[in-house]
Amino acid sequence: MSLLSPFVNSMPVAAAFVLVSTAVIWKASEWLEDAAGNLSLYYGLPPIVHGSIVVAIGSSFPELSSAVVATWLHGEFGLGVGAIVGSAIFNVLVIPALSSLAAPERMSASRDIVFKEAQFYMLSVAVVLITFSLAVIYEGVPGSSLRGEVTPALAALPVCLYGLYLFIQQQDTSDHDAPDPPSGMRIGAQWALLAASLACIVLAVEAMVSGITFAARRFSPDLLWVWGMTVIAAGTSLPDALVSIRAAREGRSTTSLANVLGSNVFDLLVAVPAGILVAAAVGDVVVVDFVTAVPMLTALTVATIVLFTLLRTDLHLTALEAYVLLGAYAAFVTWLVLGIFGLSPIPVPTSA
Repeated sequence: MSLLSPFVNSMPVAAAFVLVSTAVIWKASEWLEDAAGNLSLYYGLPPIVHGSIVVAIGSSFPELSSAVVATWLHGEFGLGVGAIVGSAIFNVLVIPALSSLAAPERMSASRDIVFKEAQFYMLSVAVVLITFSLAVIYEGVPGSSLRGEVTPALAALPVCLYGLYLFIQQQDTSDHDAPDPPSGMRIGAQWALLAASLACIVLAVEAMVSGITFAARRFSPDLLWVWGMTVIAAGTSLPDALVSIRAAREGRSTTSLANVLGSNVFDLLVAVPAGILVAAAVGDVVVVDFVTAVPMLTALTVATIVLFTLLRTDLHLTALEAYVLLGAYAAFVTWLVLGIFGLSPIPVPTSA
């Protein structure tokens, strides 16, 4: 049972919930970034690990919350997954573009970003698709050849891959010659600030999902997941955008890009399985439909290829390439909007 849905009884209230929750997520992400940065300094983490693990997990907490809240409190697993995939597309197209335009000089990508983080991220996309494929093959729904139940056992597959990702990053940490931690830092206060920011984000995501669910069911109940891929995705990506843009402005392009890729790895390998496990815990069955899953993951793959192609050219993102990324995201949103009205030459699936 949703905590806040009973209070959403009109469109003005729903709009207020979305606007206020967006502001809370934005502010809480600032607290989270400050706490995560101080904790990374205290524990001597290298920049790429700070960006791809500490900051990425923290800034991805809204996506994780959206999967859990949408599934547990609203019974809408598809809404949560749509938000995760839409957020991942927003992350790889919009955030690098805005970060590049905000940076004082061309944003550069290290070879670690392109050849390690990027490749592992592509592997993450493939493993999620494999997990859904195994569900259709071995846990098929009677009477349908393209639908299957995603069991908790199958959800463990991407989680295990994330364990490998953490191990690889741990190896980088062990080789890092960290400076001495800053003196006078109250480490307990930093952990408390981190916990408070995460609690605020969870409550704000619940408010956002409640408001958007009300609006979606009022106007287009059959396309609830599309709202997740656009409105909720953009809202939950605010912390990622804030962290990456700030890092780019300060000349920390490695942290900026590592945060984007690390966030997407966490979303795919942890947030999606979390929604599946929560659904199993409350007695629901998660059924994946290839008619929906394949187009969504195809759009994510195309967006990823566009980003990596532009990054690989001299390991820089120019202003022109940033506008190409923004144009690609505009094309993605246009495809969804046209699909809602049945005008897209490539059909948009109508169920999650």
